[in-house]
Amino acid sequence: MEFPERLKEFCNRVKNLRSKIKTEEATKTSLIMPFFSLLGYDVFNPLEFVPEYTADVGIKKGEKVDYAIVDKKQNPIILIEAKFCGENLEKHGGQLFRYFATTSAKFGILTNGIVYKFYTDLEELNKMDKSPFLVVNLLSLKDNVIPYLQRFEKSSFNVMAVTAKANELRYNDQIKQFLSKQFSTPDDSFIAYVMSDIYKGRKTQRVIEDFRPLVKGAFTQLISDKANEKLKSAMTTEEIGLAPKANEVPAPVEPKDSSPSIERLESFFTIKALIHDSLNGQSLTYEDSKNQFEISLSRHWLCRINYDEMCVYINLKSGDKDGIRRRIRSIDDVHFYKNLLCQAVQGILQVQGAES
Repeated sequence: MEFPERLKEFCNRVKNLRSKIKTEEATKTSLIMPFFSLLGYDVFNPLEFVPEYTADVGIKKGEKVDYAIVDKKQNPIILIEAKFCGENLEKHGGQLFRYFATTSAKFGILTNGIVYKFYTDLEELNKMDKSPFLVVNLLSLKDNVIPYLQRFEKSSFNVMAVTAKANELRYNDQIKQFLSKQFSTPDDSFIAYVMSDIYKGRKTQRVIEDFRPLVKGAFTQLISDKANEKLKSAMTTEEIGLAPKANEVPAPVEPKDSSPSIERLESFFTIKALIHDSLNGQSLTYEDSKNQFEISLSRHWLCRINYDEMCVYINLKSGDKDGIRRRIRSIDDVHFYKNLLCQAVQGILQVQGAES
């Protein structure tokens, strides 16, 4: 089994065990040590994976970090600070920061067995950066982080290569943050930059304010168009060589509303990809409002994502008026409801057949 498949299988283990783990020690033995074993390290070999590694801090002697991965000369390469799986990691970065400065380790990992934060010293040599260059959440694992995590496998681990990728990740994250900010609230300098090849008059504050909604709307439309192009391309590739079904009438491909947020667009395309094989050639549409994002199939609502000040809920069509309502933490959680979504699709298609 390849690493991505083994990792996803391990993620299922974490989901099943986390509610049963009550202590930090149980977190270490049930989640953290198996994770590093998955990466190929012999967690029972103290010449490779050292528990309670001594990292003296200043005048304090005998300070210990939970684990250290060491090289053949017993020099630390990676320091690992472990916490209970029910604990928030935000307040614990300082502890690992102090240990990092007193050793030759190049990487530090702060984890509660579910979230893994990877640090290095990109900003100042031998001083751990305040922000991690990689964050992995095993409860909502994203495919795009797997290749970066795989670089920490023992069989392919290379300090220089991982450091180069860490630098790439850092800038990539900063660029995404900048673009995300401009997407939601474009600032004056960004608007002026966009206008530079479009508007030849004086860029007064009044003109900039006039352009602000235009820039924001164009940004939103561009994201929507690119997402639709990718989806259409993927679907066309899958359908090459398939004969059209008899009496099949193509449904409109474009959704009803073209300006929801990136998060809501992501939910639409995620759900569409999940149930693609069940759609029988039919197309989904969506309607967006302030507190609700509704996805429909053939004029019948399939699911509704509702937003309030504190939580996000998904309502799934189940044959009755109100459907099944579940709280979700992120759009990745809809994967847990794939079977219910497919059942809802079949129910709508049956109703559609009866109506015809």
